[in-house]
Amino acid sequence: MAHQEPPRSPDAAAQDTSPAGTLARIRAAQPSLAPSERRVAEAVLGDPAQAAELSISALAGRADTSVATVMRFCRAIGISNYPQLRIALAAAAAREHALGGERPAPGTDISATDSLDEVVKKIVYNEVRALEDSGAGLDIEALGRAVDAVAAARRIDVLGVGASGFVGQDLHQKLHRIGRTAFIWTDRHAALTAAALLGPGDVVVAISHSGETEDTVEPLQAAAEQGATTIALTNVPRSTLARSADLVLTTCARETPFRSGATVSRIAQLAVVDCLFVGVAQRSFDATTAALQKTYGAVRRRGRPQPPRRPPAAR
Repeated sequence: MAHQEPPRSPDAAAQDTSPAGTLARIRAAQPSLAPSERRVAEAVLGDPAQAAELSISALAGRADTSVATVMRFCRAIGISNYPQLRIALAAAAAREHALGGERPAPGTDISATDSLDEVVKKIVYNEVRALEDSGAGLDIEALGRAVDAVAAARRIDVLGVGASGFVGQDLHQKLHRIGRTAFIWTDRHAALTAAALLGPGDVVVAISHSGETEDTVEPLQAAAEQGATTIALTNVPRSTLARSADLVLTTCARETPFRSGATVSRIAQLAVVDCLFVGVAQRSFDATTAALQKTYGAVRRRGRPQPPRRPPAAR
């Protein structure tokens, strides 16, 4: 692959160490953790305040694993030792308590017996949490480099299938409206065909919640082989898509059993897409404003319903 720079490690010290960032990183890392490490994550996320009070051996016992596994878990989420984890969890628990209010308890899923009122509260809670965690865990340096790449690109190709394809269409439409040469590909063969024609100066933005969707991963890899700059937007920083990309933008969205509806993940992806778009738009503020006004005016003028034509008068 012809990457301009190697991808940054998800365990880099530059990651967000704020209370919200700690829990966001743990949630984001869960899918890629080993089963024993995942049990540690579940124990920590289930009750951060109580976990912060446990010794390392006590936490290991609660997670039915070893002290060595707890240490590996710490390193996997970018924390060097267990005392630092306890401090981070205590701060996160204090923040959770301050923001908790009347929200449903963290981690609650929608069940078959929930009332419609409970469903609404849980959906709103999960989506707000996904936005907060994604914002806290977003690598601002990587976002800045992605903005630079898109702003300077000869063309931008956006990849995504299913719900991620709808998010890709949103990014494509936004970029197109401000005069950027952008394309959206939601079909694997079409995406591979387009990737074969890319080169240095072109940018590919690939969107996949799992980071393992072959229809998205393969075209990104093909574009990288041609020298294009590749950007991955995914919920799993250690996924195949993330490892294959030059730059990685992560969401932190925990889906409910209704994952097939791609509810929470879509909201988080749209938020990151908005951050990327606004960053690009700022680079040419005057031209962007003019383009938005021009396209809005065209739709408003052409989109007005025309009065019905009167039939010709009878002679």
